[in-house]
Amino acid sequence: MAGLRREPSPQRYFSGLEAGRASLAFFTPHASPGAQPFLEQVESSAEALQDYGISVVEVNCPKEDISRYCGKENALRKAYLFRGNILIREFPTDSLFDVNSIVANVLFALLFNEVKYVETLADLQNIENVLKGKSNMVFAYVPATGTAEHRAVMEAAFVYGTIHQFVLTTEAALLKATGGDDPDGSSAWLLFCHCQRATDLAQPCRRTALAQPLTLLNIHRHLKLMGAPLVTEVAEDPEKVSTVHLQLGLPLVFILSQRETYEADRRTAEFVAWKLLGKAGVALLSRDLVDLNVLHQSNVALKTPEEGMPIQYLVLEDTDEVVTLVEDKNKVKQIQEEEEKEEEEEEDEDEKENNNQDIQDDQVVEAVSRDKKRELPLERVLVLTEETFRSSLSEAARTVVLFYASWEAVSLAVLRSYSEVADRLKGTPGVLLSRVNCWDWPGICTQENVTQFPTIKIYGKGEKSVTYDGMWGTEELTSFIILSQVSCPLELATMDEAEGFLRGEFPPELSSHHHTSLLGVFSTATREAREAFEEAGNILSGHVMMGMYFEDDGLALSHKYSVSPPALLLARSGGRSVEGVALPEQSAQDVVQTIRYELMDVFPEITVQNLPRYLQLTKPFLILFSDGDISQMESEEMLKLAKGRPQQAFVACWLNL
Repeated sequence: MAGLRREPSPQRYFSGLEAGRASLAFFTPHASPGAQPFLEQVESSAEALQDYGISVVEVNCPKEDISRYCGKENALRKAYLFRGNILIREFPTDSLFDVNSIVANVLFALLFNEVKYVETLADLQNIENVLKGKSNMVFAYVPATGTAEHRAVMEAAFVYGTIHQFVLTTEAALLKATGGDDPDGSSAWLLFCHCQRATDLAQPCRRTALAQPLTLLNIHRHLKLMGAPLVTEVAEDPEKVSTVHLQLGLPLVFILSQRETYEADRRTAEFVAWKLLGKAGVALLSRDLVDLNVLHQSNVALKTPEEGMPIQYLVLEDTDEVVTLVEDKNKVKQIQEEEEKEEEEEEDEDEKENNNQDIQDDQVVEAVSRDKKRELPLERVLVLTEETFRSSLSEAARTVVLFYASWEAVSLAVLRSYSEVADRLKGTPGVLLSRVNCWDWPGICTQENVTQFPTIKIYGKGEKSVTYDGMWGTEELTSFIILSQVSCPLELATMDEAEGFLRGEFPPELSSHHHTSLLGVFSTATREAREAFEEAGNILSGHVMMGMYFEDDGLALSHKYSVSPPALLLARSGGRSVEGVALPEQSAQDVVQTIRYELMDVFPEITVQNLPRYLQLTKPFLILFSDGDISQMESEEMLKLAKGRPQQAFVACWLNL
């Protein structure tokens, strides 16, 4: 048979070996009728192995030869794999029972460095960690070595082993640990692990399973798809676009974009691409660069590999519908029918919207309903990913991060406020506004202990992050970020600095900010009270402007306002009114409560904006309900009642119905 070489003696075989060239040799005596089945399989494998540069040689053993390879106990009981004249592996002939087992075992022995064998999950994870940020991994499970699936993996490793790290196991427990859905481990399984994109040792590599049977053709197809760009950016008519996905018989999904929404559309395309990896390709098509009217009436297009099939242009609401579009072929027709029905109802909906008759009572739902078709101006807000999160925190003195979920109603409403804050703070030195979509990057949000959406945290260099717990309006957010720029409390070194602080002479970062000043005054004998005040400042950071003075002349400063240290001085209206409050030695939480109470109006009107601040006092409410503004007499009577009670009793307030 073509490919099989015969040598008359061992001496002739060994003298003809070439350095670096592999050969599989078996040594046969003159008469060995029992060896016929084995010889037939070896002859059948010769042509296949020749494709990989491995020669198969039948070496004749003369009767007088009793050497190592021709001795009675070795002849035709073993086959030998050489690279040059170096013996690589001995194979018992009963392990080489057919063509698949011969090719698989020979390649497995030669590809020792390219294919790692693992027995435990820890071994697999160690290899993953070594590869992170460097190269990708192909992990295969086969029920046994020497099978057709084992051969397919080895043949793929011969071609791709210098590009990807191949890892093999026959342990069924590892199959279950890596997500295999075969409970008894009777089916082979292959995963492509995207370790090159992973840089965090704590995060596992993304994995994409081969959905087809484990054959060489299917592995080759899978690796071609994994090597293609995750998202292809195109700027021509979709009819003319061709990608590796279409060439391999898979559909191509177009996410239609435009200049103003490019960043968000790119993220959507990447998210969809990960979901459809191995099932369809994803392309990002800019409407600005292609002059087709249909592109402005749709947000998604689908091109199938079948010749002559028209491209489907659709309007989809979310990424789940895009995924379903590929996985469920009947979905296209259903969506088109729904779009026709929606077009019939669109005029009535537009009329209701224009007449402003459909405003909902819930402000969040109303905001989301109002803004869902508008593109938010988020160009001043940096998008963070797993790759950029840590490095971005060191770019500015203060990095503000909004953690949100793109599917969640409150998050979408807060994004509008956040974009307005970014516009107000543009050009502010040392402040960087950024955002993390926890739907796309759950690992970051888990690591940063984000347990609800939305959450805003401020990160300062070398400091613990501060979490925002106030209202989500633009004014409140802006105030919080501005106040967070300076230490809380701010240590003042001289009497002049303390007096200036009370007059509203703040650090340059707060030059345009008007806020009540709170100054804690302490003597050297009030260390515990000072520490409680400092801890209270950490809790209230971003919410109040707090200073602290504890020099030797602190006693003179407090006496000026008729109090003794420890004392709290409140300066309202730029220092025109300074009020002194005794600050008895107490815990940090007690100091926080005292400060919050002193900042409240004596008889406030309760509004949506200030209600959370009053609820933080955890006091009962005495409410005067009024249909419109309250009269002067009512105000005076309630003020008398409020001032006549100790602060621990209740909150006297009024509500405009």
